[in-house]
Amino acid sequence: MKRFYLLLSGLVLAASLLAQPKYIFYFIGDGMGVNQVLGSEMYLAEKESIIGRKQLCMTQFPVAGYISTYSASNSITDSSAAGTCLATGTKTINGRLGLNPDGKSVQTIAECLKEEGWSIGITTSVSIDHATPASFYAHVEKRGDYYTIGSQLAESKFDFFGGAAFYQPDSKDGSGENLYQLCKQNGYSFCSGYKEYMEHGRDADKVILLPENEGKDSHYQGIGRIERAIDKQPENISLDQITAAGIDFLSRQGKPFFMMVEGGQIDWACHANDAATTIQEVLAFDKAIEQAFRFYKEHPEETLIIVTADHETGGFSLGNSHYELALRLLDNQKCSAAVLSDMLKSLHQKQGKNLSFAQVQELFRQQLGLYDAVQISADENKALEDTFKKMKQNKVSDMKTLYASMNALSDQAIQLLNKKAMIAWTTHSHTAASVPVFAIGHASEHFTGFYDNADLAPLMLKIALGKNESKKVVRTKSGSLKPMY
Repeated sequence: MKRFYLLLSGLVLAASLLAQPKYIFYFIGDGMGVNQVLGSEMYLAEKESIIGRKQLCMTQFPVAGYISTYSASNSITDSSAAGTCLATGTKTINGRLGLNPDGKSVQTIAECLKEEGWSIGITTSVSIDHATPASFYAHVEKRGDYYTIGSQLAESKFDFFGGAAFYQPDSKDGSGENLYQLCKQNGYSFCSGYKEYMEHGRDADKVILLPENEGKDSHYQGIGRIERAIDKQPENISLDQITAAGIDFLSRQGKPFFMMVEGGQIDWACHANDAATTIQEVLAFDKAIEQAFRFYKEHPEETLIIVTADHETGGFSLGNSHYELALRLLDNQKCSAAVLSDMLKSLHQKQGKNLSFAQVQELFRQQLGLYDAVQISADENKALEDTFKKMKQNKVSDMKTLYASMNALSDQAIQLLNKKAMIAWTTHSHTAASVPVFAIGHASEHFTGFYDNADLAPLMLKIALGKNESKKVVRTKSGSLKPMY
């Protein structure tokens, strides 16, 4: 009987691989571990006075699994090694993009499918040359080589990019072409914001969609960022709008398409140990997934949606003492930790020696609900006041994370709110925790179980091309795609 079921499952796999999907969505929540997802659901439930979960779109998918995330150089991966593995099936050394441990380029699933005639979209809520999106088109020794990464984007021939502006648009020595100009020379049209895309970008040959007012100056300097979900102004672009634009553009090409969507600011919020912002970023990521799910409902037999993460960030813990959570208290936070830090720095600069602790308390009351909806003890208030005094005397340093330098007092207030919500963190960096996989659609049943991140891209490519469709589908002993160049 056991042999019968094994034979049957093999026949099902073979049958599903003979058919080919036309549309593949690959969602990557950067830093999104199991607790980031579960905590977001419990937060929504608590807001409605429900004990339990209010399911997200992704967790309602019928297929679920887990993957391990270690890199070739350490049990804890960085985003470039993890992204490379998710894009190619190849484990590599932390810090590298699109290269195997021997330094040889490995072809990504996006590059493979582009050669097979598919349209390709790469989108993110951070800069389009950041580690995860770059993993699908770049091949560099160092993930911080932003200019080379951007030039490889321009030469990728992919159809649609969406995200924040280039991190480094000009070469440091002045010898290279400005990246905006280089992209235009390679046939890309820039659109600033969703409205401009809908008005002018839909019929372009290739599109790069940036936030409002970005990309108009070919020598734009600085980091054009998409706002964090908790800070977002209604008129500014969001990840779900970028996703909607990408689906619209790729659908209009009349070809099969592959689209990667990264929720990049989940990771940034977790690096800052900012629970409220983390949850809002997961919810924003889920709204982007909803865009693909709407498309899936129109093309259920032809669409595959995979949702996963590159690694977990922060050691996010649901519970720090006793047997209770109070996630609803996070609803009192009105801005991200980074914006709160900027507010306090600005207030300090403006008031100087006249800055009072009462003014700081009022800021925390307005932005975090402290002293009001969130009650704190006399000892907790004294700890804040002690840091305030050190701040005025310039005796306390900013709290530095991978992506931010935050005022120590504002960070202390954020961590106090985390504590009140019964949230704990173990690190400001990545962890080795496994991360979830959710799937729906064509051949999605093959993404269940507990496996490794190296298995995702090869299986997706095999499904995309059909069992015998292309000789390019080669599994090496490590499970990766075969190096092509």
